[in-house]
Amino acid sequence: MSKSLMEYFNREDRLGVLATSDKAGQVDCAYFGSPRMTDESTLVVALGDNKTLANLQENPHACYFIMEPGKSIMEWKGLRIYLMMTKCENEGETLEMMRRAIAERAGEAAAEMMRAAVTFSVSSIRPLADFGQGWENSI
Repeated sequence: MSKSLMEYFNREDRLGVLATSDKAGQVDCAYFGSPRMTDESTLVVALGDNKTLANLQENPHACYFIMEPGKSIMEWKGLRIYLMMTKCENEGETLEMMRRAIAERAGEAAAEMMRAAVTFSVSSIRPLADFGQGWENSI
């Protein structure tokens, strides 16, 4: 493995898609650059008052999908990180820390839209495409 999961995940130049669903199974996908891993099994993201937050309040399961192009489709890299929400905070230090980081990268207006800091535990990790390899070979 050339990079740790945290090093790969916390890069500033990446975007990913967070997929959630409500209690009826209606799926929503949204792109995010703000999620950060605080350790190899914990992810934190700031959310506005949006469909993603509403879904997570009904169904704590999610998947964060990171993909980066390669020279050919077989050389693309990425991960599917399966998550379980463990905490949703509408105030406090975690939310303020996330707002400060978002303000630096995306501006004050974006930071002010954040209404919750959501913490997830990592349930499992799968490669971008399963070709009989572990996720470590996918980054």
